[in-house]
Amino acid sequence: MDGTTTIKTALAAALGLLAAGGAIGPALAEDAAGLTAPAVSAPNQPVIEAPRFVPSAQPEADLLAAPVADPLEDEAAIAEEMPDGLASWYGPGFAGKRTASGERFDPTEYTAAHRTLPFGSRVLVKHKGRSVVVRINDRGPFHGNRVIDLSQAAAEEIGIRRAGHGRVELALLQS
Repeated sequence: MDGTTTIKTALAAALGLLAAGGAIGPALAEDAAGLTAPAVSAPNQPVIEAPRFVPSAQPEADLLAAPVADPLEDEAAIAEEMPDGLASWYGPGFAGKRTASGERFDPTEYTAAHRTLPFGSRVLVKHKGRSVVVRINDRGPFHGNRVIDLSQAAAEEIGIRRAGHGRVELALLQS
């Protein structure tokens, strides 16, 4: 039996034990609720319990079926209206370069640059009846009187990519 087969066999046995409700690892300590967790202790030291998994009382199917607020339809999702203004976009020429937030720019993602909003903020951008939600990950725009620079994908989604810019309405969304 080679090493790979041994590892695969041990992994299969461990997964089988877990599936059957067993535990892998050191001896288990039982708490007042009857739940068990791995117990770790050193000589002349108190027992320290490792974190344990406690199943949710809510069935997983219910969690997956829970409705998520659509900011395009739910006015309660809007935290703050922002001034309208001119939006532009940037794309392939900046692909892979670091944004001000430190992540690499991907023109296919729905992201944007804003002068003051915190990184990670989500903004609803509307243009002529079309909308997109973008995540702020960069600083700008620093050209003209523009209020936001959209990624190529976001600009395409609301129909301003071809023109290069367009007048937009902005709304900051709840986190």
